Amino acid sequence: MNILITGSAGFIGYHLSKRLINEQYKIIGVDNLNNYYDVGLKKARLNNLLKYDNFKFYQYNIEDNNNIQELFDKYQFDTVIHLAAQAGVRYSLKNPWSYINSNIVGLLSILESCRSHPVKHLIFASSSSVYGANRKIPFSEHDNVDHPVSLYAATKKSGELMAHTYSHLFNIPVTNLRFFTVYGPWGRPDMAYYKFTESIYEGKEIEVYNNGNMRRDFTYIDDVVEAIIKLIYKIPVPNKNWNDKNPDPSSSFAPYKVYNIGNNKPVNLLDFIAVLERIIGKKAKKKFLPMQPGDVIETYADITELEKEVGYRPKTSIVEGLRKFVEWYDWYSRR
Repeated sequence: MNILITGSAGFIGYHLSKRLINEQYKIIGVDNLNNYYDVGLKKARLNNLLKYDNFKFYQYNIEDNNNIQELFDKYQFDTVIHLAAQAGVRYSLKNPWSYINSNIVGLLSILESCRSHPVKHLIFASSSSVYGANRKIPFSEHDNVDHPVSLYAATKKSGELMAHTYSHLFNIPVTNLRFFTVYGPWGRPDMAYYKFTESIYEGKEIEVYNNGNMRRDFTYIDDVVEAIIKLIYKIPVPNKNWNDKNPDPSSSFAPYKVYNIGNNKPVNLLDFIAVLERIIGKKAKKKFLPMQPGDVIETYADITELEKEVGYRPKTSIVEGLRKFVEWYDWYSRR
């Protein structure tokens, strides 16, 4: 099986690529290695992947339709796992065009290539951010998500709509994954857990938003990868019971399906920091700040659909996951 993984030098893309490489899949990776965060970290991940003969890499922008089309011509992909995107809620307030280019135009490039080169399965990375102003907890795929509170979330919601449209028009089986605060070794330096760890080690202040009155459904990277792999062969089919008078957002008359990928156990931010403090053996200097534009108070994934369809539940506790991250961080920062 030839699998295309976009964003292969990114956090989730790296771990997924490495797991599939070890299982003897042929992986074609695409990433533009942009400087949104430390390019050195992206290159370190990539260098680990390039050691394997069954991994090939192309440094392309996904919005470059000509290059993407040529890749599809060359490899005839069975499965496409589209993880490449401009991430981050706060950065979308500063650089909105990067979100339109990557998350909208880039996705269109992938969809057009899947249209002209039919694939067995397109897996698309969305985000828990699409739940936006929703306050019904836990967040369910069956809920309406029409009230995003950041441009990042709006582009991810737009991507879901685009993917559904192509699924309907061109019979492309699409699985849409809503990730909930993924963390772990080789993670993104712009994420709170990474910044907290770095600052605690260096004795610097950490910024705690909404005075710590926040909860996040932190999901360990190995659990996320396991879920994606289980879903590769769970190819969506049209829901014969879909009701156009009472439409369910989680499925469709088209071969389209939505899943939350979360831990199903939200953690209070101050409790999260306390776990980090115990693992590192050092107290954090906290700077309490108000709620930031685009943020939400709580994320909490209902993973009933994931458990029902592929028999999966996450296994990694926040203590175990953070310990593994801190061990990696300590090693990586001292290299």
